[in-house]
Amino acid sequence: MAFHEVRFPLDISRGAEGGPERRTDVVVLGSGAEERNSRWVNSRRSWNAGYGVHTLDALHAIIAFFEERRGRLHGFRWRDAGDWKSCAPQGTPNALDQVIGTGDGITATFQLTKTYGATFAPWTRTISKPVAGTVRLAVAGTARTAGTHFTVDAGTGRATFLAGNVPANGQTITAGFEFDCPVRFDTDKLEVNIQGFRHGAIPHIPIIEIRP
Repeated sequence: MAFHEVRFPLDISRGAEGGPERRTDVVVLGSGAEERNSRWVNSRRSWNAGYGVHTLDALHAIIAFFEERRGRLHGFRWRDAGDWKSCAPQGTPNALDQVIGTGDGITATFQLTKTYGATFAPWTRTISKPVAGTVRLAVAGTARTAGTHFTVDAGTGRATFLAGNVPANGQTITAGFEFDCPVRFDTDKLEVNIQGFRHGAIPHIPIIEIRP
């Protein structure tokens, strides 16, 4: 099993349907009152990419992509059209978008994260597949330069400050970025439907997030 650092075709993923899923146990008592318990600490995303396949060329591209991944065996990158930036989808990532840590004068490496919500129960998501060249960092509100002050591992989402640039104690580290979601196919079989000479479809192409 391996992870291939290649992105699923964008023109097809834009037409996908799906989103985050959580697991919650709900027990209704005899009085009608409820007890609820979250089984998953983190959500898990899934999509059906079949809605984006409208031509034989697109169908051919998906079959090739599927075969190279060996079905469910190897993971790959996926862009969620509704959630792929540290800011809103139509915004421009800024180095102040997300708080990813606080300096202690020693720690040099920080994991990219994205926080959802702010008031009641914020949830922080690990970002492990940033898009190379898009990561911006700031320390105590001052922008830092990639390659000069820090480096980013696009395969893990870890940002490392270079010698002489480690954040001092109490300094807030913030980041802005574009990112992909690590996923795999959730099937070992594609059901191909040839609708005509120039049209084809794969009604169901399940994609599921790979969680660490």
